[in-house]
Amino acid sequence: MKVLLFDVDGTLVRAGGAGRKALNRAVLILYGKRDACSELSLAGRTDLYNFGAAYRAATGQKPTRGSVDKLHREYLRHLPFYVRSALRNGTYHIPPGLKRLLKRLSRDPRVLLGLGTGNMERGARVKLEPAGFNAYFLFGGYGSDSFHRPVLLKRAVKRAQKLARRLFRPEDIYVIGDTPLDVAAGRKAGFKTVGVGTGFSTWEELKASRPDHLARDFKDMRTWLGWFGLS
Repeated sequence: MKVLLFDVDGTLVRAGGAGRKALNRAVLILYGKRDACSELSLAGRTDLYNFGAAYRAATGQKPTRGSVDKLHREYLRHLPFYVRSALRNGTYHIPPGLKRLLKRLSRDPRVLLGLGTGNMERGARVKLEPAGFNAYFLFGGYGSDSFHRPVLLKRAVKRAQKLARRLFRPEDIYVIGDTPLDVAAGRKAGFKTVGVGTGFSTWEELKASRPDHLARDFKDMRTWLGWFGLS
């Protein structure tokens, strides 16, 4: 069996900056600071990191877990609105070929599909709901599991093992993401990596991160299945 762990933002969907907008709104309401996150680099990082960075930018103080949790709750109040706005204005996008590939993978008994994302789980599910992708991903590793992406990826694998009632070899686990940070996290965790040019990094940056496999998008299903040993 293969465990395929997909990043969310930029890999499965692009939600028109809904996450950043919701976080900016949450910071404005809680701390009165406008556009606190606009200059922060959020892509490829965990929500624990991003919410802490937003809190520091807004207040100048070191974040605590309590302050991060409070910001997270406010963020979740606003995220659905911005995701719906992205749908209305046409900035919510699903990468080419992805729906077809996920449908094929979900029918294969040799595959477990999971999330490996820096999003907290509830935020990830809100972003994926319009695409209809939540049903494909029954488990995952999330930003609430750790500040560090390799740790949350390993947590996802533990959940996969519990679900499948078996152990998995590192070479049978694939991390699919759109940024060099996704690639680096998968490599550090000891797993195979696939970089896909559908998101927030340039092609040159993604190529330089040297993933095990590299694709512009998800359209070439035969190649993707071949990488996973499923063709």
